[in-house]
Amino acid sequence: MNDKINTFLNSDLLEKYLLGDTTSAETEKVETYLSEYPEVQNAYNTLQNNLEIVSKSQAVDAPKHILSNILNELDEAPVVNIKPVKKYKKWHHLSIAASFAALIFAGSSLLFFTQNQSLKIENQKIVDEIYDLRNDISLNNNKLNDIMQQFKQLNNPETEKYIITGNNRAKNLKTVAYINPKEKTSMIDVVSLPQLPEDQQYQIWAQVQDKMVSLGILSETDRQLKQIPYTENALGLSITIEEKGGSQIGSKENAVAEITLQKHN
Repeated sequence: MNDKINTFLNSDLLEKYLLGDTTSAETEKVETYLSEYPEVQNAYNTLQNNLEIVSKSQAVDAPKHILSNILNELDEAPVVNIKPVKKYKKWHHLSIAASFAALIFAGSSLLFFTQNQSLKIENQKIVDEIYDLRNDISLNNNKLNDIMQQFKQLNNPETEKYIITGNNRAKNLKTVAYINPKEKTSMIDVVSLPQLPEDQQYQIWAQVQDKMVSLGILSETDRQLKQIPYTENALGLSITIEEKGGSQIGSKENAVAEITLQKHN
């Protein structure tokens, strides 16, 4: 691989291009490298796969009902049409007109008051819907930030990838651990966990010298990339089957999957 390609790959242009954050000139440059150099295409494919890993469990459906509810509320808001009152020119009709006008005024006042109360209720509903929408947007922004952080961790050259597969007691078990000893971060992607009886569960451990440190519970329904505690000087990782509620003390007798971690000076 020549220096020109190395310099390009060490820049952040590929990541920016994947996230749609490049200028037109940068886009043209990236697409030129993608078409001319297989090494760049392979690196781009890896970035796409990593982004899919971190985003698959974070995807949240947009609250489609909120906008339609607001539009429906606006469409259903009452509209008041006031018919003009004809003026009688003859003087002997004035008293009748005055009485009639008084009745209209009283009725209109009651109608306006009732409709005003109804509009207040409808407006409050719209305000509540907008408030919920803002909360959803804030939550989605937070999830997006989490995805970006995980994406950066996966693509950090210091991050090490470990595939953990089950033994004969859990043949279909498969998880992937991502550990960065420099940044002191750990993540695990639960790919598949064989179903257990209701009174049992999976638990992941770090092997530190002669003891096992619990890193949390792995659930059959929790198949997503998530953070786990980073353990300094860990020699390996183990997944065990424990009684419901977890265990405070790990035992290799209960282990259904194990890996050895690389040693770092």
